[in-house]
Amino acid sequence: MTTRHLLLIPGAGGAAFVWHRVVAELAARGHVGVAVDLPADDPAAGLAAYADVALAAATAYDGGRGASYRWTVVGQSMGALTAPLLVGRLEVAELVLLNPMVPAPRETGGAWWAATGQGPAAQEAATAGGYPGDFDLDVVFLHDVDPADAVALEAHEREETDTVFDEPWPLAAWPAVPTRVLAGADDRLFPPAFVERVAQERLGVAAVRVPGGHLNTLSRPREVVDALLA
Repeated sequence: MTTRHLLLIPGAGGAAFVWHRVVAELAARGHVGVAVDLPADDPAAGLAAYADVALAAATAYDGGRGASYRWTVVGQSMGALTAPLLVGRLEVAELVLLNPMVPAPRETGGAWWAATGQGPAAQEAATAGGYPGDFDLDVVFLHDVDPADAVALEAHEREETDTVFDEPWPLAAWPAVPTRVLAGADDRLFPPAFVERVAQERLGVAAVRVPGGHLNTLSRPREVVDALLA
């Protein structure tokens, strides 16, 4: 079996903790997951800084030999803004976007929500699913997460500044590397039908549904790893 190396980039809050169950599951199967902590609470840190931190984590792996490996770079949620920025700086075999914010060239993270129609899509899913449509952390993010993980996550996450949401996504086009999109079947922030539509419109990619909600890296790590290694 060939060992695969996965660089795991978190979403808003920048906590590598969201990947800890995935990292353990990968290791149990003989693969490597390097989870990145991002400087989410630093107002001076934008996407370029996030990419620098992710690159440093990959390069430092295996005593500094990480740059010699071929990596699957995985961006979860807002991490999809950072993951493509590693192409050309690291040997990237493929990009995988999990429950992602799929960016468009020069679009800001703040403009993404209205541009993609996330709000109406989330409200429609809430109505169909019979849960409150108003934003609530427990309802939207933690509904399928173990309470112990939910408490631990709060201790690890940082308060995301507006910096990344205010700056335009810097690439003129999506990198020319294989890209897959995974949509949480029970995601209440980015419902799967919404992710499927955006992935098709912006990347020409058919998203694949995987079990769990927006934080399925915590709630359904085995199934997420199945999808990452598929």
